[in-house]
Amino acid sequence: MTWLVTGGAGYIGSHVVRALLEADLRTVVLDDLSTGHRGFVPNDVPFVRGSILDGDLLLDTFREHQVTGVIHVAGFKYAGVSVREPLHTYQQNVTGTATLLAAMESHGIDRVVFSSSAAVYGTPDTELVTEQTPKRPQSPYGESKLIGEWLLADQGVARGLRHTSLRYFNVVGSGDPALYDSSPHNLFPLVFTALIEGRTPRIFGDDYATPDGTNVRDYIHVADLAVSHVAAAKRLDAGEPVEAAYNLGSGSGSSVGEIMAAVAEATGIAFTPEVAPRRPGDPDRIVASGDLAARDLDWKMRHTLAEMVSSQWIATRRGVEPSVAS
Repeated sequence: MTWLVTGGAGYIGSHVVRALLEADLRTVVLDDLSTGHRGFVPNDVPFVRGSILDGDLLLDTFREHQVTGVIHVAGFKYAGVSVREPLHTYQQNVTGTATLLAAMESHGIDRVVFSSSAAVYGTPDTELVTEQTPKRPQSPYGESKLIGEWLLADQGVARGLRHTSLRYFNVVGSGDPALYDSSPHNLFPLVFTALIEGRTPRIFGDDYATPDGTNVRDYIHVADLAVSHVAAAKRLDAGEPVEAAYNLGSGSGSSVGEIMAAVAEATGIAFTPEVAPRRPGDPDRIVASGDLAARDLDWKMRHTLAEMVSSQWIATRRGVEPSVAS
């Protein structure tokens, strides 16, 4: 059996690939390298450069590598940018997923693990998000991920597709010093880049109804997330039941203030973050229950906040300053 990882040259996808290899599961990567890095793919893993919008390429990849399942991580992942670029977001995330599912059906591939997002919930009105929390996406990105889940569910009813969607919260850390988050929009890369360039990191608001006044979010280690993708793939291979969707969350969360303190400790750079005004609509706290994933997908928080920060700092410095030793 071989699992295709779409977007397997990206930050999250490359960690999934390594987790599959550690579990002795054959894998092949397809990535258009729009945001991924060819060097993130191990040399002994087959790599296909191309888009999930190319149905013929997908079919050729399925045939050549005898693909039996797909872990679908590829997509346009920038929620803020999606508001300005809705058509591009829908093309990549909705049309791309539909094209992938059509190719899978044509080739007889009946199992898929889908990379979804906490963005499907929008701004929830509860302090602990469960899979039953109402879905109110507030960006084209969140909407596109929810539509992706619907596509899988509808294909399950119509064609017997076996599927599950993993809803990520704030993915951070690094499971390999060679793999780093190069997103220009995520908190950790923004903070680390500021420090490397000699600037002071900024936080948005310090008057929230939280213990230290900064908002609380659910940070999870990317390597822990990758393990649960493998567990989901194994359950699908074994024909074992899975939920339609799982939250990957800590159940507790950390404040931005705690993140900043952990960054100062990990980097050895003392700083007091600049405080900017709140961003409109930013809730005090968003934390998810991972109970269902813990039951079925070997989900647990294996890394402390300090380990999340320090591992990503080492990987970021290697990525930005290749000559810097860890």
